[in-house]
Amino acid sequence: MPNINECELREQNPDLRDLYPCDGICKNRLGGYDCRCKPGMKGDAIKGTCTEKLTLAAKVTVGIAAMIVVLVLMVMVHQLLKFRRFYEQNGGPVLKGVKNIRIYTRKQIKQMTNNYRCVIGEGHFGKVYLGTLKDKKQVAIKKSIKVDKHMKQEFTDEIIIQSAMRHKNIVMLIGCCLELDVPMLVYEFVARGSLYDVLFKCRDKILLGTRLRIAVGSAEGLTYMHSAGESTIRHGDVKSANILLDEKFTPKVSDFGTSKLLARGKDEMTELVIGDMSYIDPVYMEQGIVTQKSDVYGFGVVLIELITRRPATYDAERSYVANFVEAFVEKRARSFIDNDIKSEADINLLEMVGGVAVDCLKPNPEERQDMKRVEHRLLEIVAQSEDYSHERNFQGGIGPAPDDVALLKALGE
Repeated sequence: MPNINECELREQNPDLRDLYPCDGICKNRLGGYDCRCKPGMKGDAIKGTCTEKLTLAAKVTVGIAAMIVVLVLMVMVHQLLKFRRFYEQNGGPVLKGVKNIRIYTRKQIKQMTNNYRCVIGEGHFGKVYLGTLKDKKQVAIKKSIKVDKHMKQEFTDEIIIQSAMRHKNIVMLIGCCLELDVPMLVYEFVARGSLYDVLFKCRDKILLGTRLRIAVGSAEGLTYMHSAGESTIRHGDVKSANILLDEKFTPKVSDFGTSKLLARGKDEMTELVIGDMSYIDPVYMEQGIVTQKSDVYGFGVVLIELITRRPATYDAERSYVANFVEAFVEKRARSFIDNDIKSEADINLLEMVGGVAVDCLKPNPEERQDMKRVEHRLLEIVAQSEDYSHERNFQGGIGPAPDDVALLKALGE
């Protein structure tokens, strides 16, 4: 007996629809037919009781949810594209191939700083956060307020310069995050903070040997910077606030935010330097010229702060530095020396340090010695200081490191 196609019969002859009812989708089968509700509906299609699965309210809810999902996806895609654009604008394609530099994502920076919880520094430049790497090593993460768009290329050059600076007396740049309009820099964490804070915000006694170690180490860092690589490098903002001290009072030159890469013989280049007026080379004030001798000038101010323990102040009438230089010329500089280290046994040595400082501050940059010679002179003073070597047995007192002694011998040959 042939099979009857009920679905086809009811479509061809409306009178048979009551015989073969189906208020949905009809499908023929051997010996009969199946009928199910249309998509999005539920019930018994043969009895004609199919109803919509979702109410109007449910449909609205689903529609809104779908729109939210689409919007979230659009925002995520937009954010990813924006982060990628920042990454490329900030030199990511170039910096990813630079040795000694790690590129961090925004997510990693957020995790390292525990959602930017601990601020350890803040100023006109921006903020510095305390961070922790996976190996539990602490780092300082610097977030600047703003970088001009035309400075993007200079930023890339600056990172490349800093990545090459590997010296015990220079704060090490570990990495950076480029997925932001203003990149963030990850530095080694230096526990004691700045020399400025140690000198002027803490009244604990600082032994002479410790101060000499700070002077020599800072000079070593600047000497290395000035002689590193094939191009001329200078810091541009040497001051006690930009010299950090670790737990052993080892100094580390920091904050290369104003340093620039110059071709040799191009020291005449004029540029904007954002620095403290007390430390800025008068030649820059008059002519806008920044050279390595400008760093020498700033270092001279730091030396005066080290032996007097008084902050360099500046005003239009007179500066503390000018007063010291005048007193030194008139042979009354000992009245400026910090009483904590002003002993009869050491006064001549301290005046020698003052002499180095005064030579660093000569108005004519050509008459200033370079940092290598300044370092040499300080090492010679250290060699004459019994106090320096004796303080090795005291907390905070540090004697000449073996490489300092070796350098002194080499310079004396």
